[in-house]
Amino acid sequence: MGPVRTELFTEEHELFRGSVRTFVEQRIAPHLEEWEWAGRIDPDLWRSAGELGLLGPAVPESYGGGGSTDYRFRCVLMEELARVGAAAVNVALGGFDDLVGPYLVDLGTEEQKLRWLPDLCAGRKRAAIAMTEPGAGSDLRGIRTTATRDGEHWVLNGSKTFITSGAGADLVIVVARTDPQAGARGFSLLVVEAGMPGFTRGKALDKLGQRAEDVSELFFDDVRVPATNLLGTEGGGFGHLMERLPKERLSIAYYGLAAAESALEWTLRHVGQRTAFGQPVAQFQATKFSLAEIATELEVTRAYVDRAVLALNAGTLSAVDAAKVKWWATELQQRVLTRCLQLHGGYGYMREYPIARAFVDARVQTIYGGTTEIMKEIIGRDLIRPARS
Repeated sequence: MGPVRTELFTEEHELFRGSVRTFVEQRIAPHLEEWEWAGRIDPDLWRSAGELGLLGPAVPESYGGGGSTDYRFRCVLMEELARVGAAAVNVALGGFDDLVGPYLVDLGTEEQKLRWLPDLCAGRKRAAIAMTEPGAGSDLRGIRTTATRDGEHWVLNGSKTFITSGAGADLVIVVARTDPQAGARGFSLLVVEAGMPGFTRGKALDKLGQRAEDVSELFFDDVRVPATNLLGTEGGGFGHLMERLPKERLSIAYYGLAAAESALEWTLRHVGQRTAFGQPVAQFQATKFSLAEIATELEVTRAYVDRAVLALNAGTLSAVDAAKVKWWATELQQRVLTRCLQLHGGYGYMREYPIARAFVDARVQTIYGGTTEIMKEIIGRDLIRPARS
């Protein structure tokens, strides 16, 4: 990809890239500005993506998915979306594979998987996961949403905020406290379906970036959730989350790197065409030094992230390693996009240039999925643990 080298992909991945690139250029790129201004992505995009096999590639074929656990196919999609600056679409389409899918595939009963996965993989339905609350962001132990057992139902009360795809989701995995006295063992996952009485959605939140993707508040007022909609084990919710957060964090990191690599490509083209004081901007020493630093940092990070992808494929990516790659790649993304925008000059401040949209879209990367500060806390805790024992 451009000046950044990787040996991550095989011929099979590159063949897949060809079909993905055509899809992105024809079905997504021409509509990005329209969707950004509307604050929503055309719902038909999910069906189109489903037909191409972009939804649920890791879901077994028996449930309508692609049947491949090779995460590199998802990486190809992220790179192609980053090429056109489609961060909001990446979150919208990737949310199923990175967030919701692993919970349903790994924890769902046979009945649950047959009921939900085929429609999700085909793009006929959408899903979301609701963790964050107004008073509990990265600190999931602060969750106050509660669910109380009443016969064959759980009675759910509380609210969630900053929920990706919350407005359009047909089913939502809700993290709720089912045993107030059990600490970390007191959380469970409940699947709330659209139309359940007491389940309402607030207005779409007005975000700084990624404006095409809906992010909403959700409210639960005595929602009676069938006991059969419990996902995984009762009281095992916190553990279920911890087991699957590494994949989400790697996804955020990988898109961050792909976006930074794309920004370098756009910038190389711009400084080669733009002139100042009688020569191309690319010929100034300050420009060359800046580009050299960016390219080198990206290549170093590419090697690190590629290794994390292979570890995920092998099932050996730890929560600590995922935290490391997440904070490093997303903070690098911030630095690279800031410098690339600067090299665009005044044009970089114009939204018609992809660098401008990528700049604001990137800001949330060091926040969602666990802030940089939380990532460092996870890493630091792991480093000092041996000294305590």
